[in-house]
Amino acid sequence: MNNRRYFLKAAFSGAVLLGWQSKSSLGASARFAGAGGHQDRSTRHIDPATSRVVVARDAGLHSASGDLNEQRVVDLLDRAMAAYTGRDKAMEAWRRLVPAAADRVIGLKINGSGGKGMATHAALVLAVAERLQQAGVKPGNIIVWDRDSNDVEACGLTVNADPARVRCVGTEQFGYESGPVAEEPITYGAAANARLSKILTRECDMVIGLPILKDHSEAGISFAMKNMDGAVAHPEELEAGGGNPGVADLNLVPAIRQKVCFTIGDAITSLYDGGPRFNPQHLWQSNALVVGEDRVAVDFTAWQMIDRRRVEAGLPTLKVAGRAPNYIATAADAAHGLGFNLPDRIGLVEV
Repeated sequence: MNNRRYFLKAAFSGAVLLGWQSKSSLGASARFAGAGGHQDRSTRHIDPATSRVVVARDAGLHSASGDLNEQRVVDLLDRAMAAYTGRDKAMEAWRRLVPAAADRVIGLKINGSGGKGMATHAALVLAVAERLQQAGVKPGNIIVWDRDSNDVEACGLTVNADPARVRCVGTEQFGYESGPVAEEPITYGAAANARLSKILTRECDMVIGLPILKDHSEAGISFAMKNMDGAVAHPEELEAGGGNPGVADLNLVPAIRQKVCFTIGDAITSLYDGGPRFNPQHLWQSNALVVGEDRVAVDFTAWQMIDRRRVEAGLPTLKVAGRAPNYIATAADAAHGLGFNLPDRIGLVEV
């Protein structure tokens, strides 16, 4: 068994307890220093005019037979994180991401709602969990989660709730808040009555989104912002009008806006039409990761990626097809202020 496989096995069994902590890490609601944009623009302290998004690609992620190379996923993740932070070494980037306090809990919000074959890849989840532990996060302080256990299993992960291990759980094991969480006097529109997962509200100090890039029959695309549908009891209540303004309103809710502070978007295998459920006819090995703090900018970038692939396949763009993801522009408007959706306000880095 190679060293990495041993590490992962030990980490998920709770046997790895790293004894050192990051010396240059950030709190749950803080942002990268020197990395560009921020989700909550009222707290920007670095260049408020742009948001950085990194698209990292590796055409060799899949073998000729279609098998995913796990080590290349790790390498691609490291390259994306180093490029985002401008650090020469990937672990320096991870140490800037993780909270300094030993008792901080980091949630990894995956997306398995598309079913097996159109869900966040287990290889990416394991790679992120591995790097977080190497950056000083204890296994028990990492929670991999989604709406329910079926969605977790669709990602190729085994459900477990052992607090000494990296937990992989569905919200049904914790429940939803009995009513909306009003943390500040703002009306959240379509999400005003949203009942949030207790994993988000009570367990996690910080959340990293690990969405899967896919076409959506009504909303246009599902990626960073729509990933948070899996954090509410009745996401169907937000889907009117193609999720506009529901998706934007949901991402404005304080527990989401403040805690979900980074996205590592899975565009390893994507769906460019016929989504959001698994549809082999329109699968696309895009072999990429899309990372950033600004979920609006990440989603705008992902939208362009899907549109380019659709045109290559002889399909109309999402706008021409009548299902542009308009919630992205809504999330960027003055009332929401969640990020940027204009190319000249997005610092796109491709590596």
